[in-house]
Amino acid sequence: MKATQTLHEHGQSIWLDNITRGMLDSGQLQHYIDKYAVTGLTSNPSIFDKAIESGYYDDAIREKSGTGLSDEELFFELAFEDLRRTADEFLPMHERTDGVDGWASLEVSPLLAYDTAATIEAAKTLHARAARANLLIKIPGTAEGLPAITECIASGVPVNVTLLFSAEQYRAAADAYLTGVERRLERQLDPAVGSVASVFMSRWDAAVAGSVPEELKDQLGLAVGLTTYRAYRRLMDSDRVQRVQNSGGRMQRLLWASTRTKDPAASDTLYVHGLAAPFTINTMPDATLEAFYDHGEVGEPMPADGGDSEATLARFRDAGVDVAALAAKLQSDGAKSFVASWNDLVHRISVQRAAVT
Repeated sequence: MKATQTLHEHGQSIWLDNITRGMLDSGQLQHYIDKYAVTGLTSNPSIFDKAIESGYYDDAIREKSGTGLSDEELFFELAFEDLRRTADEFLPMHERTDGVDGWASLEVSPLLAYDTAATIEAAKTLHARAARANLLIKIPGTAEGLPAITECIASGVPVNVTLLFSAEQYRAAADAYLTGVERRLERQLDPAVGSVASVFMSRWDAAVAGSVPEELKDQLGLAVGLTTYRAYRRLMDSDRVQRVQNSGGRMQRLLWASTRTKDPAASDTLYVHGLAAPFTINTMPDATLEAFYDHGEVGEPMPADGGDSEATLARFRDAGVDVAALAAKLQSDGAKSFVASWNDLVHRISVQRAAVT
């Protein structure tokens, strides 16, 4: 049995961190579903930027360019077409798991990361336009994003909380989600609104590369992952979550993101085999998925108590790493990076539009 199937049977969902129209047209996505146990998909501006640069979308851009849409509006039209098809491919899984799995994701404009009201409006609009029950709207877990998450969940909009880097940031996102669910219960609305909390892994190790002793190389991300998983399991067992579940609500699932190994000397499946745990998700780019399918191994699941993560983090503190400060910096830098990627994407649309019209 391939490692991807073994991981799936151990209770972790495998999602693909990529989307292209070519992948849909060629049947590659369905192949991943059938052979690689892929049960969901995430997307982001960089992914769409690379896909559009390939020229595969030129006919669609030419067709839509005469409709008076702005470059940003044109992008969303293209994205909706792809993600509706993607959501439809995952719909059987979504229905079979009663809404637990089988999701696709679309991001609100990263330009809104620090604007609560605009994020809420955009998320509601995007979800309504997509018209797919199994489409998550990605909202960053910034201080301004948290109340937007609560309001969207309270309004019945499924949310993928992005840009989380630590247990503390995860707990804040989980609280925002649960508050939204509790508001639905107060209004006697269906509390089963889907959500995942996406915690980014590889950026931790990239951030300290070259500044810590060799024996600590490529260990920070997994240590942070362990402390986050411990927080997740404790919350799962809390009275608050039990009350919500008793009323028909659900636990927001933990998702491991940014799982491509950036250190060429490290295992290319480092953030897969090191983050295996039931009732979680690992979203992987194609290369990581292919590597894990080819030669991955599934060992013991992550310990619910965090294992030796505190001792590892103490060694990083002794080496001069302020983990809390670095988490805040990674989130801030991530938001800036998303804005830059978004601007590149909109510029790409403009360039391709000019070229084909």
